[in-house]
Amino acid sequence: MSLESVTTSIDDAVSDFFEPVAKHVGDVVFYTVPVGDTDLPLIVAWLVIAGLIFTTWFGLIQVRKFKLAIDVVRGKYDEEGSPGEVNHFQALTAAVSGTVGLGNIAGVAVAVSIGGPGATFWMILCGLLGMASKFVEVTLGVKYREEHEDGTVSGGPMHYLPKGLAERFGSGGARFGKVLAVLASIMILFFGLFGGNLFQTNQSYAQVASTFGGEDGFMASSAGAVLFGLVVAALVGLVLLGGIRSIASVTSKLVPAMAGMYIVACLAVIIVNVTAVPDAVQGIIQGAFEAEGVAGGVIGALIVGFQRAAFSNEAGLGSAPIAHSAVKTKHPASEGLVALLEPFIDTVIICTMTALTIAIANPASWAEARAGEDIGGVTITSDAFETVLPWFPNLLTVAVLLFAFSTILTWGYYGLKAWTYLFGKSRTSETVFKATWSLFVVAGSLLSLDTLISLADSALFLLSVFNIIGLYLLAPVVKRELNSFLDFVRSRKAQAAVGSGDPEDERESAKAV
Repeated sequence: MSLESVTTSIDDAVSDFFEPVAKHVGDVVFYTVPVGDTDLPLIVAWLVIAGLIFTTWFGLIQVRKFKLAIDVVRGKYDEEGSPGEVNHFQALTAAVSGTVGLGNIAGVAVAVSIGGPGATFWMILCGLLGMASKFVEVTLGVKYREEHEDGTVSGGPMHYLPKGLAERFGSGGARFGKVLAVLASIMILFFGLFGGNLFQTNQSYAQVASTFGGEDGFMASSAGAVLFGLVVAALVGLVLLGGIRSIASVTSKLVPAMAGMYIVACLAVIIVNVTAVPDAVQGIIQGAFEAEGVAGGVIGALIVGFQRAAFSNEAGLGSAPIAHSAVKTKHPASEGLVALLEPFIDTVIICTMTALTIAIANPASWAEARAGEDIGGVTITSDAFETVLPWFPNLLTVAVLLFAFSTILTWGYYGLKAWTYLFGKSRTSETVFKATWSLFVVAGSLLSLDTLISLADSALFLLSVFNIIGLYLLAPVVKRELNSFLDFVRSRKAQAAVGSGDPEDERESAKAV
C-alpha cells in the first residue's frame, strides 16, 4: 500500500469520525442570526462589541496613546533590571507572527469577493476597535504572569483568569477563574496543534508543490511531502528548543522582512496603476455604504469585513498575551500599549494593502469570484500581483512559507504554555510536547484533516467567550495599571526636563501624557 493511499485513508477515517462533532460544535460557536438580507455570526458580534466597549471605557486609547506605544516599542521607557525574557519589539514581533499569515493573503481576497470592496472599510474599523481589546488582555497577561526559578515566564488567560478573578472576587472568583483557565488552555492547545501547526504546514506545502513542478513534480509526490515536512519540523524544533528568546530572535527578523517584502510588492502594483487609486479608494468607501450587488448589501459588506478582521488579528481571543507576557517590564500597561499596535499592523496595514491591491489590479479571477465562481483566495491575490509582477507566484511562495513558519513557531510557544499549565512544567513534559509538535509538522505535509481544522477554528473562537468574560470583570485592574504607567511616564519626562535645564521642556513635561 502506497503512502498516499495510507494518508488518504487516514483523512477519510478522521473526517468520518469527527465530521458530525465538528458540524455540531461549529453550528453552536458560529451560530448566526438574520440581519437584513444576510446572517451575522454572534461570535463576531461578541468580539466587535468588546472592542467597542473597551474603546469607550479607555477613552479611545488606540488613538490617544498611539505615539506613546511607538515610544515604548523603541525602548524609550525601558528600565534596567526589569523581569522578563525579551524586549518590547521582540515581544511584538513574536505575537504579530502568530496573526500575520495566510488569512492576510487569501482571507482578504475572499472577503472582498463576497462583500465587495466596501468590506475593506469595515475591516479597517474592526481592526481599530480590536486595538483596545488587545491592550486590555495583554496588560492583564503581564500583570498576572508567573515567573519561574529558571528566569522564564508564563502568561496568558490560563494565568490571569484564575489569579485576577481570585484577587477581585475571592474564593468564588478563584474557582470560576480556574474553570475558565482550564477550558482556555484546552482550546489553545487544540487550535495550536491543528490550526496553528498542521494547517499551516499543509497550506505552505501545497503552495510549494504547485509552484515547483505542479502535480507531476517531485514535490507533489509522497517522498516530496515527507521531505518537506521533515525539513520544516527540524527547523521548527531547533527554534523551539531555545524557548521564547530563540523564537523572538527569529521572529524579530522574520516578521519585518516578510511584512516589508509583501508591502513592497503591494506598492509596486499600486504605483504602476496609480491612476486607478482614486477610483479604488472611492469604491471602498462607496461600497461600504452602497454595497449594491453584494449579498446582504451594506450589512453584508459590514459583516464580511468585521468577520475577516476578527478572524485575522485575534484581538480578544487571549492568544497574544502568552507571547507578550515574556516582555522585560515592570509596568504591565506598557506592553498593553505595545500590543495595541498588532491589529493596526495586521489588519489596518497588511489586510488593507491586500484589498487595495486586488481592487486596483482588478484581475479576472476576482470578477469571476464575485460572480459566484469558486476561486481560491490565494489565486485571486496571486493574479492581482501577476498583472504587474509576472514572477510573483514565486515570491508568493516565499511569503507563504515565511508566514506559515512564523505562525508555527509562535503557536508552538502558545501550545507549550497551555500544555505545561495542564500537565506541569518539567523537562519531560516539555520534551513530550515539542516532539508531538514536530510530528504534527510532518503530518501536516501529508494530511489535510479538514474536519479537525474546522473543529480547531471553533475552539479558537470559543476561547474568546471565556477570555472576554474575564476581560470585562478585570477591566478596573487594567485602568489602574494604565494610570500607574502614565504616572511613570510623566515622572521620566519631568526628570529629563529638569536635567536639560530648559524651562520650555519643564513646561512641556508638566502636561498630561
